[in-house]
Amino acid sequence: MGRLIDQYIRSAAEREYAEKIDALAIRFAERANSHDREGSFPHDNFADLQDAGYLKLTVPKIFGGDEASLHELVSLQERLAYGDGSTALAVGWHLGQMLHLRTTRKWPDTLFNELCRAVVSNGAMINTFASEAASGSPSRGGRPETTAVRSENGWLITGRKTFSTLSPILDRFVVTAYMPEEEATADFLIYKNDRVSIIETWDTIGMRGTGSHDVVMREVYAPDEHQLTGKGTDDGGGWLLHIPACYLGIAIAARDYAISFAQAYRPNHLPGPIAELATVQQAIGQMEIELRTARSLVYEAADRWDRDKESRPSLRSELGLAKYVATNNAIKVVDMAMRIVGGASLSRNLPLERYYRDVRAGLHNPPMDNMVLQTLASSALNEKGQ
Repeated sequence: MGRLIDQYIRSAAEREYAEKIDALAIRFAERANSHDREGSFPHDNFADLQDAGYLKLTVPKIFGGDEASLHELVSLQERLAYGDGSTALAVGWHLGQMLHLRTTRKWPDTLFNELCRAVVSNGAMINTFASEAASGSPSRGGRPETTAVRSENGWLITGRKTFSTLSPILDRFVVTAYMPEEEATADFLIYKNDRVSIIETWDTIGMRGTGSHDVVMREVYAPDEHQLTGKGTDDGGGWLLHIPACYLGIAIAARDYAISFAQAYRPNHLPGPIAELATVQQAIGQMEIELRTARSLVYEAADRWDRDKESRPSLRSELGLAKYVATNNAIKVVDMAMRIVGGASLSRNLPLERYYRDVRAGLHNPPMDNMVLQTLASSALNEKGQ
């Protein structure tokens, strides 16, 4: 302990869990290049996560989970992403959604309780598939082309979802669908069966191991009790902080690599390592500013969300700001790390070029930059007393 990434550890218990995740991150880092090159889903990593009990991190204690706070989720996700960004982002969707369901109680108790027990007993996971090629990101308000048609005692779901992270490993998931008869949109819990197909379309420059393939449904039956009302407590979307935590973890890994390189690399025309050069020290200092600024925003937002339950709906601007700054600063940090290392940073035998590709994916995770700016502007324009 004592590294930059340890800055926000608050107790001996958190330190103990951090050390457990550090051991996993080291193991995942050794596999990351192979999964990245192959574009393969890291089933081995998820088996290790299940064995370590990580999949139940945000499950309520009453079901045998750890009931982690948002601060704890952010801290551990950062560390996991230090080893492998794809694995961290993918499992983060599951952990974040379990936290979201725990705090909002938007699912019927019977379904939520069964899910919690399945997570603890056999490593089940959950994610929501909402994006579609035609409607784009659901955060922008497009109506899904996936349809839910009334059937006897239930619904028949037909459609195709994109960016379906964790699709290779899930046995259940939630989809958004449009109900033509009711002219409304709803969420439905689907269990994977022979009417669900995974089309392996995920072939991107970054985050290649998230398994975000297309999911095709052909009249998949969902009983009435699997239509999710979406009602519940408004939690302000705090669970989405798992996203900036992931990209900060990647940026810290890039920063540490560049510093180690600078301390060791000694060209024959210099009397010492390049870490002694003023220009390199200036670049390292700039990385520190970007990282420390972003992390202070993310952890402050997480702590406020944990402390002030009544004010969670009003924290959207602050949470969005934290994601905006963290993601964009992480991109800057990886870029500066590559400049310090120089041309060698482009080598596929080194992790920096993977960090560079992975970290850019944050721009396309919610909330998107323009939505954050719009929310902040609206908040400013609607201030009382203006």
